[in-house]
Amino acid sequence: MSDLCWAWHDFDAMTPRLLHDMLRLREAVFVVEQDCVYDDIDGYDPIAQHLTAHAGDAVVACLRVLPPGTRNPRPSIGRICTAQAVRGTGIGRELFRRGVAHVQTRWPGQAVFISAQQYLSRFYTDFGFVQISTPYDEDGITHIDMELAA
Repeated sequence: MSDLCWAWHDFDAMTPRLLHDMLRLREAVFVVEQDCVYDDIDGYDPIAQHLTAHAGDAVVACLRVLPPGTRNPRPSIGRICTAQAVRGTGIGRELFRRGVAHVQTRWPGQAVFISAQQYLSRFYTDFGFVQISTPYDEDGITHIDMELAA
């Protein structure tokens, strides 16, 4: 999808429409599709930087980056999701590649942390991430902590 518009957003600069569309995508993927009731609006969005990909007026992919010392001593990437309609197109890989590059530019010399759904571990290992924890349950889904060395 070459007609995508990629943009980084600070929370306070997001329009109400953009915030709505991003949260709607996260709800569609994490709550509805994965049948997981969890606290998506967890208080971290206001201090995060958000990457979105738009196809026309629709947000089709997003993630958030938390600064070091927020939920983890290292900078972390989370809430990584793509709309069902764009899966298999490479957008998820491009989304994550951009997120990692952003963290490495903003906090050079620091490792990057993710709490990954275990079934996606191969996706993340393709980017150089390694598992650093035993599997654990988070909201009914098996997760593992992963890290990309500095």
